[in-house]
Amino acid sequence: MENNANNGSGVHYKPPFNFGLGGVPLGNEFAVVTDKDAYAILEAAWSAGIRYYDVSPWYGLGLAERRYGSFLHNKQRSEYVISSKVGKLLKASKTAKNRELFPFSPSPNDVIFDYTASGVRRSIEDSLQRLGLGSLDIVFVHDISSDNKLLPTSWQEQFDIAKKGAFPELTRMREEGLIKGWGIGVNTPEPILRVLSEADPDVCLMASQYSLIDHKNALDQLFPAVRKKNASLVVGSSLNAGFISGSPRYNYGKDSYKIPTEFLDKRKKLREVAANHGVDLRTAALQFSASPDVAAALIVGASSEQQILADYTSMQTKIPSEFWTELKAEKLIEQNARTPA
Repeated sequence: MENNANNGSGVHYKPPFNFGLGGVPLGNEFAVVTDKDAYAILEAAWSAGIRYYDVSPWYGLGLAERRYGSFLHNKQRSEYVISSKVGKLLKASKTAKNRELFPFSPSPNDVIFDYTASGVRRSIEDSLQRLGLGSLDIVFVHDISSDNKLLPTSWQEQFDIAKKGAFPELTRMREEGLIKGWGIGVNTPEPILRVLSEADPDVCLMASQYSLIDHKNALDQLFPAVRKKNASLVVGSSLNAGFISGSPRYNYGKDSYKIPTEFLDKRKKLREVAANHGVDLRTAALQFSASPDVAAALIVGASSEQQILADYTSMQTKIPSEFWTELKAEKLIEQNARTPA
């Protein structure tokens, strides 16, 4: 598939790089990452050859975008791809409740949800200022889904606002050449299914939906719709926010520490099979999430330079086919799930 903007012929833009660095940790989502360490992470990623970067105004309420921009604005713009998000405008306030949302971020900003056409334009302009860049490659309409408990009304109502405002505006911006592609970035499948049927997205960010722990619904419901539209997916949170590699949380939010017993049991079984084959489970999880034919790219978060280098190395590591065969035999992954060659 060509990396061109959609011209009405069914050709959609997709990232030309299949592995990227996500911005959640650099927004201090889980812990304090200093500016010095953030820059070291970005430098390590660049040195390893990583050229796709995903960020959002939401991550640290502007903190992650400022950090990415500080690093990337010194690089040749044609050498990398960057995606950011719209739908959440930031406004500095002396009474900002930012610490309730991001306890580890020093941001002075409050968030205002705005999925209108004018809100999209404003959001992109604000992001470019924070980044210090002249353009974005991909824009994702962010968190317009049922798990977002901060939305002012139901996600369906907000989706309808985006359908009338954000979606056609982003299509116009794509046609004007201001962006190369757009889609939505969400943690649940329903909004992606809706946008595929009701608009003309290029690529959607599918976070928390395709991992070794949880992938059946994406396989059976989402992937066929993506293929039919000739679109693609960026896969995020392949480790379920670090759960697969041992973190005491599952995905995101205030209740992420409430981990279902079935997921804990499955992680234990996955570890046992990995140990039997001398496989690093984190490595297997990353490669598994990058394997679907509809996956244009995999993005990972990193809170240290060692972590991003380990993840990059994992993508180059050979895993024995017997490992994947046993996972299917033990019904730990679906029979129709594509596995690495």
